[in-house]
Amino acid sequence: MGASKVMYQKKKRFQIKNLIYTGIIGLILTIFVIVTIYPIINTLAISFNDAIDSLRGGIHLLPRKWTLENYKTVLHKESMVTGLYISVLRTVVGTVLQLSVTALIAFVISRKNFIFAKPISVLYVMTMYINGGLIPGFLLNKSLGFTNSFWVYIIPGMVSAFNLLVIRTYMNGLPDSLEESAMMDGAGYFTIFRKIIVPLCMPVFATVALFIAVGQWNAWFDVMLYNRMNENLTTLQYELMKLLSSVSQLSGDANTSRVAGTSTQVTTTSVRAAATILTCLPIVALYPFLQRYFVTGLTIGGVKE
Repeated sequence: MGASKVMYQKKKRFQIKNLIYTGIIGLILTIFVIVTIYPIINTLAISFNDAIDSLRGGIHLLPRKWTLENYKTVLHKESMVTGLYISVLRTVVGTVLQLSVTALIAFVISRKNFIFAKPISVLYVMTMYINGGLIPGFLLNKSLGFTNSFWVYIIPGMVSAFNLLVIRTYMNGLPDSLEESAMMDGAGYFTIFRKIIVPLCMPVFATVALFIAVGQWNAWFDVMLYNRMNENLTTLQYELMKLLSSVSQLSGDANTSRVAGTSTQVTTTSVRAAATILTCLPIVALYPFLQRYFVTGLTIGGVKE
């Protein structure tokens, strides 16, 4: 009877400790979620609120005066539509080509019987620490004829050393017996890559694809360097940056201005909020579809040997 009572008290204390621990973890996670989500909701509310009214402040979770004028202001220019097309095109083409080339190189240098695997890996790692600089890079791309070209967004950054190491490490973790069995059945290296390696590496491919897509979608500096004079090749982010800069310059002390070609009165805050939502929306929409691969791909592929 005494032993049962002691066991009951121990079980009760364990349940109380477990309840307190769960409550603390839940509270920390709730605070973390609020801190993470609030800026997004606040920016969304400001983007749908009247520009002049936003200057009064006090907007938190919902707009005070609903309007779509901020988005109309951002998207009213024809260059915005062209920029959106180029941004989508460079994101799709860049992601597919960069992932394909990186995966093929990673497959080659992950083969244990390839004698140049280690020297090639070292060369790529060196690029993570040694950079040629902005001016040499510009002169090189200009001499290669990439200026005023769409391919300047794709070819110079075709292979990222970080992404290459992540994929190579993931491939090194696959059993050698799979390749040996396929070779005994007469499969060549390309068949092994296409039918065995690619399906097994989908988690790391999805993770790296998300890295590349986010980088391509958000890029605007290379547009300013190489294609700023060609409006047919500028991206949405570059056009939004130009619009935000023009509004900031026109705002002056009043913090308001009218965008050329419209009768809408805007503020730096309203344009910035609408531009932020427009640039984030595609990536936020893409992330849930890749999230289930993200943890596995990054955890296994991120362990360097």
